[in-house]
Amino acid sequence: MKSYRKELWFKTPSRRAFINITQKVNECLAESGVSEGLLLVNAMHITASVFINDDESGLHHDMDVWLDRLAPEKPYSQYRHNTCEDNADAHLKRSIMGREVVVAITGGKLDFGTWEQIFYAEFDGKRRKKVLVKIIGE
Repeated sequence: MKSYRKELWFKTPSRRAFINITQKVNECLAESGVSEGLLLVNAMHITASVFINDDESGLHHDMDVWLDRLAPEKPYSQYRHNTCEDNADAHLKRSIMGREVVVAITGGKLDFGTWEQIFYAEFDGKRRKKVLVKIIGE
């Protein structure tokens, strides 16, 4: 069985962002040489997320608005965590959106549904953060 590991790094200019990383993940898959197996992609920071959904700007806007309703950034004083930082909302948003995705690899390709894409979600940006890609298989 083959095993492949690569770190992808992101630094967003804004506090919150959704970035389609499907092409970068496909490049990792090609580098790995795995044609049948599993691919894991996970955010290595507790204020970022990796998820699968459609690449449609209206949907991303709706997600951002929905997440901000569930865990609004301000007022900072509403969160106990914010005594030394101002990112409690980012931790909560990550908890909602999740840490990772696992995708089957079939015939050397990501085995996706019709509109599925992989996204990196940033909830407390403006600094470098790491995403791990781990691939195992034959």
